[in-house]
Amino acid sequence: MKKKVLVKKASGEKQPFSPEKLHQSLERSGATKEMMEKVEKSLEDHLYDGITTGEIYRKAFQLLRKLRRSAAARYSLKKAIMELGPTGYPFEYFFGALLRQMGYAVQVGQEVQGQCVKHEVDVIARNDHQQFMVECKFYNSPGKTCNVRVPLYIHSRFNDIEKRWQSGPRSENLSFHGWVVTNTRFTTDAIDYGKCAGLRMVSWDYPRDESLKDMIEQSGLFPITALTNLTRKQKQVLLEKEIVLCRQLLQNPEELQSMGLKPSKLEAIMEEARELCRKKPKRKK
Repeated sequence: MKKKVLVKKASGEKQPFSPEKLHQSLERSGATKEMMEKVEKSLEDHLYDGITTGEIYRKAFQLLRKLRRSAAARYSLKKAIMELGPTGYPFEYFFGALLRQMGYAVQVGQEVQGQCVKHEVDVIARNDHQQFMVECKFYNSPGKTCNVRVPLYIHSRFNDIEKRWQSGPRSENLSFHGWVVTNTRFTTDAIDYGKCAGLRMVSWDYPRDESLKDMIEQSGLFPITALTNLTRKQKQVLLEKEIVLCRQLLQNPEELQSMGLKPSKLEAIMEEARELCRKKPKRKK
């Protein structure tokens, strides 16, 4: 793409359009070289100064959806995570599933006694050597950032809980850690404070190679909200039944069958879910 235009982000900030970022996001979606060329060529003809990132996303998504639905689902992952709302509980459950995939014993939505007071904790994860207190900061609209007040508050809560954990039985062989997880981005101050305080900070694209999107792609644990063959209403029905992962849908096909969908539609949904649950092969360099 040769056209140089300014793109308006959800935050209102403007920046030059980056063909490289578009190419990378299409590549991450699992689109073939031919698919990427078609999408990039079509978008080149529709770019103009002031075009929003939302418009670029919608156009690319619509094109990918026609070419390969599972690629469109991967491309829309960030939006799919935001659709886990409006409450944060499905996101907490979802992140707990990611940690469980990593080998941790996980509890979601627990009340924990600290040294001073009780705390509502989003996720507790543990293995033989480590125990985590994980707080999930969920946003259901683009352009939001997680500022320094969040890790400041979570750090104080973790300190209270850690003191209690350290005095408990079987604590000698355990190290305790606090995590802050968000589906959007941290401000620079938030990251700096988290590093200084010893908190593990995980956002949509931070830290590099260990971000939320990396964890999802590496595990193959995609949310059902990514499925392009489901309507918004159908997704909400499944979420209310605590079906959050595509993998759960594959394990419980009767949840779809109870919706009265046509056999061809059922198979399309299940096939898209199967494709998402397969770990994407690494591209040859």
